[in-house]
Amino acid sequence: MDRRLTLYILVGMVLGVVVGQIINVSVAPEVVRDDIAPWFKLLSDIFLNLIKMLVAPLVLSTIVVGIAHMGDSTALGRIGFRALAWFITASLVSIALGLVMVNIFQPGVGAPIPDVAAATAAVGEVKELKATEFLLTIFPKNAFEAMATNNILQILVFSIFAGVALSAIGEKGAPLVRGADALAEMMLQITGYVMRYAPIAVFAALANVVAQSGLGILETYLELLLEFYFSLVVLWAILLAVGAAFLGRRIVTLMRYIRQPMMIAFSTASSEAALPKLFEQLDRFGVPRRISGFMLPLGYSFNLDGSMMYMSFATIFIAQAYGMDLSIATQVMILLTLMISSKGIAAVPRASLVVITGTLAMFGLPVEGVAIILAIDQFLDMGRTATNVVGNAVATSVITKWEGMLEVEEPEVVPPAKAPAHTAADGRAGLDLSPDNFDRD
Repeated sequence: MDRRLTLYILVGMVLGVVVGQIINVSVAPEVVRDDIAPWFKLLSDIFLNLIKMLVAPLVLSTIVVGIAHMGDSTALGRIGFRALAWFITASLVSIALGLVMVNIFQPGVGAPIPDVAAATAAVGEVKELKATEFLLTIFPKNAFEAMATNNILQILVFSIFAGVALSAIGEKGAPLVRGADALAEMMLQITGYVMRYAPIAVFAALANVVAQSGLGILETYLELLLEFYFSLVVLWAILLAVGAAFLGRRIVTLMRYIRQPMMIAFSTASSEAALPKLFEQLDRFGVPRRISGFMLPLGYSFNLDGSMMYMSFATIFIAQAYGMDLSIATQVMILLTLMISSKGIAAVPRASLVVITGTLAMFGLPVEGVAIILAIDQFLDMGRTATNVVGNAVATSVITKWEGMLEVEEPEVVPPAKAPAHTAADGRAGLDLSPDNFDRD
């Protein structure tokens, strides 16, 4: 099923581009905008809504079960420290790489400067960045509100408290742990159902953007796209090289396992859409759920490598377009500002644009410059979102290997009828890891 789904998603991507381009060249723009695009958007939004339906209960249950079965608060603290150290380092590398590449290529020199109205409408009001307000939003005042709004960072905080408390009360909390275990299993089963709709959503998402913008828009911004995607390739090379230092040749296996989440993230430009499938694929790679259930939600708030590189790249690109020469000291300050302001943005619509706009305003740069990249932001977003998935998958696998908890690539071959299902005690939420469930292509 997994190999067929990958093929169907690829077919959906190709058909989306082809159909979108045919509509773009044969149908009047106002008809596309008013009568056709809304239906494509509906098909893709249905998938995104179904995915959002899964995120909160899946994150809550996996973290609670994982921490409750971890049992050792010292191990939890050690994993959390190593995770944050990795995330901070990766963030600095991503932002610094964006600054270096944009200064080398200088794609903003001579870039067209369009009307500012579109940028203002898309980004909306930009609030002043205050560290105290950001820190306060990490801690939920209502766990149900955090669940309802899919605030991953707040769900993470509540789930950590719940998991530690259930571990502390021991047998009294066992029914709740079993309930969370069953909830995680149920959500993964629902994920399988939802993923069957993914090829249609991928087709609709790409058809929508191409039908409205056309592939011609890529010619205008070809230099920016090529240089940005080349920078992403460099970032991938760095991430995979560091991953290979820990995982060895298994880094290739990891990339094979996460190709579906990457494709979903790329085509929908939504990291959230790839999260449930990423959980499942890391299970198969050998990452215990008690690790991935803690690492991935944390990474989705603190480890958006692609988005962070894009924000530094885009900020300097806009300055270049307006002929503003920024000193090294100013660029370092921009780096540190983006390092702080980029945290916790995963659930914010057009979050990267909002952060870029706030950074521009903070350093006295032209906020209206966001309009320059707005036309192709969807295409840029696709690349940076797929990079976020790669960064979090590598980080989770490396931390697991660092802890000595990464399971072997292939389990012992036993007859399928006798293959034991992992129980909740090993933190894998009862997932069946029998050989028949492994991708062997």
